[in-house]
Amino acid sequence: MASIKDVANLAGVAVGTVSRVINNSGAVKPNTRRKVEEAIQELNYIPNEVARNFKMQRSKMVALLLPSIWNPFFSELAYYIEDELDIEGFKLMLCNSGGKPEKELYYLDMLRQNKVAGIVGITYNDIENNIGDDIPIVSIDRHFNKKITCVTSDNYEGGRLALRELVNAGARKPAFMGSVTSVFSETMNRRKGFIDEAQALGVDVVIYEKPDPIVDEDAYFKEFLSEHSDVDGIFAITDMLAASYIERARKQGIRVPEDVKVIGYDGIQDHPYFHPILSTIRQPVEEMARMAIRLLYSKIEGIPLDKQVYRLPVKFKQGETT
Repeated sequence: MASIKDVANLAGVAVGTVSRVINNSGAVKPNTRRKVEEAIQELNYIPNEVARNFKMQRSKMVALLLPSIWNPFFSELAYYIEDELDIEGFKLMLCNSGGKPEKELYYLDMLRQNKVAGIVGITYNDIENNIGDDIPIVSIDRHFNKKITCVTSDNYEGGRLALRELVNAGARKPAFMGSVTSVFSETMNRRKGFIDEAQALGVDVVIYEKPDPIVDEDAYFKEFLSEHSDVDGIFAITDMLAASYIERARKQGIRVPEDVKVIGYDGIQDHPYFHPILSTIRQPVEEMARMAIRLLYSKIEGIPLDKQVYRLPVKFKQGETT
């Protein structure tokens, strides 16, 4: 029975070239492909389907690295990522890091050893030196110095939109409420858009931030409520932070939206099950998820992408808090 080496010798090519022709992967010149196909036919070579299927099974796994599965935005993102992978027969490996850099590094090492097809990653930690180019990667929200494709929403426009909507709702002293990551993330553009739009409109704003992650939320909000009692509008960097503010503000006798207008970012609480329904800057979560996977497929196949950062538009969703 002929082997793949016999085919390579007859065609005058390397074994790897024969493998690429058989699996229809990678670039092979037409003339070379014809020689390999003729050699396969002449030798009546039959590929080892067991070995091929095993290899393909390993390459059909994509890892999703998340800071927290408890966050509804990440959960929704994971849902659509898995759904898009399923269309092409890929499987999802969920890696929940809890936002801990040591756990992210552990997962990256594990994924290299298991040779997954690719990774979709969300991280706000400084782990860039531990990310190589041996596995195709698409990042959500985070920029790296290396050429890693990033999918994100238009965070800057979202910040501008939030400021305008607060002003239109009657806020005269709006505040940005957020947290600062140790590395640059697209989420920081929410603050920048908020500030730039305020300057353009001549509106005085308050910027309230603490290092990310916020370890003690009670202390975070206690300080804000005591130092900025005159604020009448809030743009929170996430819906979860906005919801936490509303809960604590009510305990202080602050009415939303009568006393303070509140806008979040993500769009996870625009469902009728939430009360009050939060006014929010809605990210196109499904489109972001599906785009990330389609781009990852291109990287897996070695197809060049036309740009490094893909930004998708956001929109304001009116709720009951403005």
